[in-house]
Amino acid sequence: MKHLTQEQRYEISAYLHSGKNKSEIASLVRVHKSTISREIARNSYGSWHQYMPRAAQKKADLRKKCRHRKVVFTQDMKDLAKHLLIEFNYSPEQISGRCKLQLIPMVSHERLYQWIWKDKRQKGDLYKYLRRKGRKNKKRGSEYNNRGILQNRKSIDQRPSIVEERKRFGDLEIDSIIGKNRKSALMTINDRLTGRLWIRKLKGRDPKTMADTTIKCLTSFKGKIFTITSDNGFEFAFHKKIETKLRINFYFARPYHSWERGANENINGLVRQYFPKGTDFSEVTEQQVETVEDLINSRPRKRLEYYTPIEFINTLKKHRRELRL
Repeated sequence: MKHLTQEQRYEISAYLHSGKNKSEIASLVRVHKSTISREIARNSYGSWHQYMPRAAQKKADLRKKCRHRKVVFTQDMKDLAKHLLIEFNYSPEQISGRCKLQLIPMVSHERLYQWIWKDKRQKGDLYKYLRRKGRKNKKRGSEYNNRGILQNRKSIDQRPSIVEERKRFGDLEIDSIIGKNRKSALMTINDRLTGRLWIRKLKGRDPKTMADTTIKCLTSFKGKIFTITSDNGFEFAFHKKIETKLRINFYFARPYHSWERGANENINGLVRQYFPKGTDFSEVTEQQVETVEDLINSRPRKRLEYYTPIEFINTLKKHRRELRL
């Protein structure tokens, strides 16, 4: 596509002053009529939309200088993306977003996905480091339909609206991740604002074990936490004990409304990258669980503008200290 030259812009200006219409000018300048219309609309000057060739040229040059240029996916970018994908389990969005935050050249996450799928077609294994490895979600079947309604439960409909706004630390979500043969499990708790994650091994899947593990995990945060939301699993039957011991309000999402605990569902997906389905958690050490917790809390998050939960919490603490001053 050819762009108008400065000489052509002077011609357009002269023809406009002589009273010629856009079709006549297009014929004389030897361009399409729409080119003349677009040129006048985009590069006229001032509130009166006067067309002045020198000012029009400056506007065109500035627009050309500031336009978005295609980023070439260099080998250095591929090496960095591969390192972050394999060593740190970053998603393509996290790779692209984190590099942008740190002013490191990187292509978009869409381009990274294209690169990964191309690698898969060529018998590569980069796709195996994606959270879902390219698999589609399966619908829940009758295997999970035996979950009943727990006694004295408070519905998520009763939860304060501030929880949905994600404006404070201390509104939590809780769930369990089931291990091999449904005999072992992990407990996961996340903060809705910061994404801060706690992972604990469960010695059993009974309600008492879940309640005792939750209380032990969060006791040091008593007074700083406000609400906790779970699904309707039987393991949360001792929710009143958790409420009383931690002085926190316990709420339940509606059955099969997993999006009401979307942050927790996402967190569990991250955990599954390190402990895939079929893992026997009885063979996983406490040190391994702590390491995975630290890794996830150090991963950048899109909704935190690609800061990590740890960095975001430190920013909150600094801001609160400044407010006290």
